[in-house]
Amino acid sequence: MDMLTIGAFAKASRLSPKALRLYDELELLRPARVDPETGYRYYAVAQLEQARLVAWLRRLGMPLARIRRVCALEPGPAAREIRAYWARVEAETAARRDLTAFLVDHLSPSPGKDTSMLELRYSALSDTGLVRDANQDSVHAGARVLAVADGCGPYGAPASTAAVRALTFLDDEPLSAGGVLNLLEDAVEGAARAVADLVPRHATAQGPDGEGTGSTLTALVWTGSQLALVHIGDSRAYVLRDGTLFRITHDHTVVQSMVDEGRLTPEEATAHPQRALLLKALGTEAPVPDLRLQDVLPGDRYLLCSDGLSTVVPDEEIARLLTSAPDPDAAVRTLIGAANDAGGPDNVSCVVADLVEVARPAGIRVG
Repeated sequence: MDMLTIGAFAKASRLSPKALRLYDELELLRPARVDPETGYRYYAVAQLEQARLVAWLRRLGMPLARIRRVCALEPGPAAREIRAYWARVEAETAARRDLTAFLVDHLSPSPGKDTSMLELRYSALSDTGLVRDANQDSVHAGARVLAVADGCGPYGAPASTAAVRALTFLDDEPLSAGGVLNLLEDAVEGAARAVADLVPRHATAQGPDGEGTGSTLTALVWTGSQLALVHIGDSRAYVLRDGTLFRITHDHTVVQSMVDEGRLTPEEATAHPQRALLLKALGTEAPVPDLRLQDVLPGDRYLLCSDGLSTVVPDEEIARLLTSAPDPDAAVRTLIGAANDAGGPDNVSCVVADLVEVARPAGIRVG
């Protein structure tokens, strides 16, 4: 059998020695022989074809787990698997293209837009799920404030309640788009203090698995012309616009940061053991929240949810269920039912709100 050193094989296959060592560890491309004394790897010339296939598939961005499946197939089925993968990539690219168009529209100035006669129609629901003993989520839906919080640790339930209560006073406040972000920033600081005060001085803030007390917080506040977003953690906010679902929050998790840095693909992230590890949460310190104003259109449907929904129900299914639900009340019940049908491994909470046009009072002139 013709053998090549790892260096010669790397050059011939256009894979680095570092990549070859990784693929060996993952049992994706094992060397033909390993020197028992030096540990040096040798590869057979016949392995070059498989190595080049691996290199090509990585250039496509295919996750390693899927590459392993392709390499185990005969040529015909392997070609079909690659074609199916690329069809999914193209679909995701189209979704990102739509999101780009949405963001451009969202961030573009829109002087003179008349949204004074829009209002929210909303519903909220929270469920313990099928596995957890208690519900540590909190939700709120009011004329101005929509909020979801997901608590964690030994005081998780009161932490999420405190996080939401820090915002609910805004339901009764006169708001303007110009000042609402400052109000939200102050409210987040208050929420962080409230969560920190929950942990008694003589008690540990750590749960049985080393999990500290804290809470996520994702909320939308209606000013009468725009929605103000505040976001910390991995609860999510979406908007369904013209039949297309857009996620308008970014998860503050270790895994999401690895995806952002190119160290994981989104597909690999879904099975990562640290996918629930947060980079930001309300706890002993006040984190810097994501804050921004969101332009709106009549007919928009907004969803806020804890990760008990988003980790078990794919975005495509969420979009389908939101589109088919006749009103917010039906939507929250259907979404929570879908999470429980998928096993209900976590508490699940949803707020759904429709932005609807209402009749103008008599005597009001426009223009």
